Amino acid sequence: MNDCSKKPFNWSTKLVNQIYVYLLHYQIFNIKQLKLLKNTALRSFIHFQCVKWGVFYCFAFSISSISGQTLNKIGIDNTYPWCIVAYDSLKRSPEERIDMIKNLGFEKYAYDWRNEHLDDTFTELELAARNNIEIIGVWLWLNAKRDSLQHLSADNEHLLQIIKQLDLKTTFWVGFNGNFFEGLDQEQSVKKATDLVGFIAEKVTAMDCKIALYNHSGWFGNPLNQLEVIQKLPEFNIGIIYNFHHAHGAINDFNNVANSIVPYLKAVNLNGMEVDGKKILPIGHGKHEKEMIRTLQKSGFKGPWGILGHVASRDAKEVLEENLNGLKVLLAPE
Repeated sequence: MNDCSKKPFNWSTKLVNQIYVYLLHYQIFNIKQLKLLKNTALRSFIHFQCVKWGVFYCFAFSISSISGQTLNKIGIDNTYPWCIVAYDSLKRSPEERIDMIKNLGFEKYAYDWRNEHLDDTFTELELAARNNIEIIGVWLWLNAKRDSLQHLSADNEHLLQIIKQLDLKTTFWVGFNGNFFEGLDQEQSVKKATDLVGFIAEKVTAMDCKIALYNHSGWFGNPLNQLEVIQKLPEFNIGIIYNFHHAHGAINDFNNVANSIVPYLKAVNLNGMEVDGKKILPIGHGKHEKEMIRTLQKSGFKGPWGILGHVASRDAKEVLEENLNGLKVLLAPE
């Protein structure tokens, strides 16, 4: 007998029979009543209702799966503050900043700095460790006026020495000023960036640390260019740190960007997002950040997520609280 002659599977009959089993199991009807029920026109009615509502719920579930607006949960333990050292109107001391981080409930911290903070860097990172706050990233910014291949600026070398002294195992978030790539074509830029990143990767790997590329601005701020560099240096397992506040130009093509970078993504710094809006906007105040977060989650990224300070004229604590509240609103079921 060929397949075409087989009796088709009657899924609706199976469904009705399952309902009868349910009614009997929960003693809604006894066996005699069920037999009577099966021999009446009511069986046809139940059969019809099962088919109708079964199709309805399957359709509704499919639609909700496709167009659901709820984001996956992002707990405080999967977030960290970023840009709160150089951006804080109260200019907190290391002790005050670590207290603030603890009081807000953060368990992770990414450390940004400027020249004037280096004298306190050892103290701050040591305090973080003592308070069980994980340092997941340390900023390392290179400028062609001060840094070159095989030679880092005095400040950057000082930072590396501090990390060595602390024996801190962390990830350096590496960014490059656009002046490294002025006048270069794509091939030349990739070559120069690969040489520079390889040089830094060798230094930090010797410290048992890791490296991730930070999208800031200019040629190196394009994560697709970063991917070309990463793929030329597979031995270093280089990651990407993605910043919403440096990604306004990618909003309209974010699906493609997300799918490309997620395999390398180590952290994402959040921000309110408008195509032509302000660079720094509280989470929840833009039109696009929710969909961008959802896109990353659907692509497989689970965190951690950065909560931005980055407003020099305001108390960093207030800015962090505003962004945490904005994220909470975005995460709320609709």
